Amino acid sequence: MTSILIDEEKETFVVSGTGARPTGGALLGPRAGVSARITGGGRTWKATFPLRVARWGGAELPLPSGEYALSVAGEDLSSLALAPTLLPTLRAEVSGGAVRISPPIDPVHETPEGRLALEGRYAAQPGATENAVFFESFYGQSTGCNPGAIDRELAARAPGITRYWSVVDLSVPVPDGAIAVVEDSPEWWRARGAARLLVVNDWLRRRFVRKDGQQVLQTWHGTPLKRLALHRPGFNPRRALAVFREARRWDALLAQNPYAARVLRKAYAFLQRPIWVDGYPRNDVLVAGDAEAVRRALGIGADETVLLYAPTWRDDRAEIVDFVDPEELARRADAVVLVRGHSRTLRPGQDQSGARVIDVTGYPDTGELLLAADALITDYSSVMFDFSVTGKPMYFLVPDLEHYRGELRGFYFDLAERAPGPLVRTQDELLAALSDTDAVGRYAQRYVEWREQFNGRDDGHAAERVVSRILDQGFVDA
Repeated sequence: MTSILIDEEKETFVVSGTGARPTGGALLGPRAGVSARITGGGRTWKATFPLRVARWGGAELPLPSGEYALSVAGEDLSSLALAPTLLPTLRAEVSGGAVRISPPIDPVHETPEGRLALEGRYAAQPGATENAVFFESFYGQSTGCNPGAIDRELAARAPGITRYWSVVDLSVPVPDGAIAVVEDSPEWWRARGAARLLVVNDWLRRRFVRKDGQQVLQTWHGTPLKRLALHRPGFNPRRALAVFREARRWDALLAQNPYAARVLRKAYAFLQRPIWVDGYPRNDVLVAGDAEAVRRALGIGADETVLLYAPTWRDDRAEIVDFVDPEELARRADAVVLVRGHSRTLRPGQDQSGARVIDVTGYPDTGELLLAADALITDYSSVMFDFSVTGKPMYFLVPDLEHYRGELRGFYFDLAERAPGPLVRTQDELLAALSDTDAVGRYAQRYVEWREQFNGRDDGHAAERVVSRILDQGFVDA
């Protein structure tokens, strides 16, 4: 006979039973998991499961939201149940041995009436009442990218400014000194209205209402190869209206280079307000970062060859594309393979594993992964424009090139003609390209031209320039 309870003070699940002491237990989700601590034995035993986990050498944080499988060796847990329990850091419930972890939001705020009340209070509240910045990166799934780099610089130069970070749950690590606000919680709605400046890298959602005195800096999240917004294939009136409305919420738009500025201005009809062509703050780490420190955090030896596989997402599928067998690639290339899914594939799917394979889809900062890698394998992702800051080799695995270019999204330029590395169709072709010692030399001139066009402002000081603009224009007070 087994039972389960939650220790709210220690933030643990405790499964109890009688009989022989189990040999182990686990609470496993698609992106994280913990092992049980087994105590007792003889007549009774306990399996204690922490609801926190430390990843990538960081602090212990609450488990990410999602579905988890609960198991104790040799025990049938199918009858276990636990009513939803709200802790300060998460909400947990158990049914039939399955565990659901959710953000720490009171269920009353998740009813239609509760949501309407929060939205109404937000719409009515006076805005820009705090000398504060509200940051959001990839819809609260990380605190990296351009907003993260701007946060670090702003914290160093204006430490008195309050910094709120929008997060989907408290498993997302926020920078030192920042305040995490869980999306759709009462504090999230309040902070979003109170901050004088919002710094985001994607669309504003959740019934955004601009307050008097508020400014919005849209940093975006990559130089585009694939067509965006108004340039996407097929005319859709509703999509076009949404694009026009969204772009009119931004006071300034950040671009990595002049090419991106031209594309983004037209794709979003961002015609009347300024575009800051200052380089990408997220790429400062590629100039001045510590690659060995990142490798240590990932458990990679200094003498290992590291391949980073980072494809973009596909409009016709939710999970990461499976064009690579990472374990086979690691074995045949004699390398450690890092697998980095797009932010849109973080919640769907699960981590890939294997000998010398590390799934880094949930790693907080893509820039650090680019820094640690010896070579990049991508397809149509904008990481190609960031990784080239390093000057290290790139390989383009594009088995669906015609479909993606002709049907899904389309390109702004011919990748095959300008790519600073080989385009390959299969993993065998990729392995052949990786072992081709002459490939780097054949693409050297293309690489030079690529960097001249796309990386001219990625000099390690982009965050300084952007924060100087923020302070000089009075978006917040230092």
